[in-house]
Amino acid sequence: MNINEKVENFLKEYNLLKKNNTLLVAFSGGYDSMCLLHIINLLSGKYGFKITAIHLNHNWRGSESDKEELNCKKFAEINNIEFYSEILSSEIPHNETSARNARYDFFKKCAEKFNSECVLTAHNADDNAETVLYRIIKGTGTSGLEGIKAHRGIFYRPLLKVTRQEIEKYCGQNGLNPNKDSSNYDTKYRRNYIRHKIFPLLEKINPDCKNAINSLSNIASTENQYFDGEIKEYILTLDNSISAKQFDKLALPVKQRIIMQIYKDFNLTYDKENIEYLLDFITENKKSKSGKICSITDNLWLFSSEKEIKLITENKQTKMLTRIDGCGEYNLGNCTFSIQPYTEKTSFPDDKSNTAFVNFDGYEIKFVLRNRCDGDFICPLGISGKQKLKKYLNNKKVPNYRKEKLLFLCKGNEVLWAPSLGISEKIKVKNNPTHELKLIRNK
Repeated sequence: MNINEKVENFLKEYNLLKKNNTLLVAFSGGYDSMCLLHIINLLSGKYGFKITAIHLNHNWRGSESDKEELNCKKFAEINNIEFYSEILSSEIPHNETSARNARYDFFKKCAEKFNSECVLTAHNADDNAETVLYRIIKGTGTSGLEGIKAHRGIFYRPLLKVTRQEIEKYCGQNGLNPNKDSSNYDTKYRRNYIRHKIFPLLEKINPDCKNAINSLSNIASTENQYFDGEIKEYILTLDNSISAKQFDKLALPVKQRIIMQIYKDFNLTYDKENIEYLLDFITENKKSKSGKICSITDNLWLFSSEKEIKLITENKQTKMLTRIDGCGEYNLGNCTFSIQPYTEKTSFPDDKSNTAFVNFDGYEIKFVLRNRCDGDFICPLGISGKQKLKKYLNNKKVPNYRKEKLLFLCKGNEVLWAPSLGISEKIKVKNNPTHELKLIRNK
């Protein structure tokens, strides 16, 4: 099967050959991406879908980078392909990780700009072998042996089963003139060092070592699909948590895979040390009542306590403050607060409810509904004297990550009602309630 057929079959497999599709091709102008763009352009003529070549000028090599961008633009013009490019800010650090992040941010931006759900990148079989070897060296475990995914989100890689040798041969046969990026030979970059220094040594042991590594990658992928199914119920997401006691009972390999999955789901690089660090953090806090938070990235954390393990993201929410002036409903965006005169009820809600019956005799209905502040206190129901809100929340075993999100009905620094936690002794009902309070989460 030739390269054209491999790419066509790939697009068929992922249902990308529809006429109304717009396919974006990440186009550096090198051998791989020029080969891919040339084939995609031929298929566009056959199937009628739209294509756009998107190019990011990294602006690292001065005039050489500009010449490469111009070469890409000319190739697109000659072949009647829509072309779009941007120049990367000079403030971006000159390292592999920063460059990769900038590229993928650019690709995602282009997907929105051109209303496309498909970005084709030209990763090939050699790239995959290099990735797997790099992960082996870093100690990412069997999960990392999968290598580069053929499809993840909006990104598709039609050349993943095609070797670099096949690609260079295709370019020669079709008279293509790719860019020759000088930085691809700079062995200070880890990928280049593996490509130009490590693989030549491995090929002395096994001339077919790249195919052997890719075969290992395929086996790992098949086995990981099975194990991923087995641990599916334990996978951590931003929307749920798992029981700390349940996690503690799992076998070590299962725990490791759950942690690996966090890094995979958020497209993060990881190694053995990352995994062991998070596992140690969970172990250290499995008896902590309030729990602690461990940073994974600048905006992703792992929360661990004796009760639960949960992923959370940075929430720079402004402090919510709504003035309550009289009875009625107050729309707060994601929830609605209601204060109404009491009507006869047959039963009273418990502390954990978002409904409360209270006695506001002696109070003017002028309160504030807000997040907690320094100096807040409450007179807990059934207890004489006041207590700092921080201690009250700790006694209620409220996890730290939830404390800043809670709303409280206050008079100055005094908390009268903490929805789902309890009311103040000062507004408890002795005979009949005067008002009904509700906090309703909007759908």
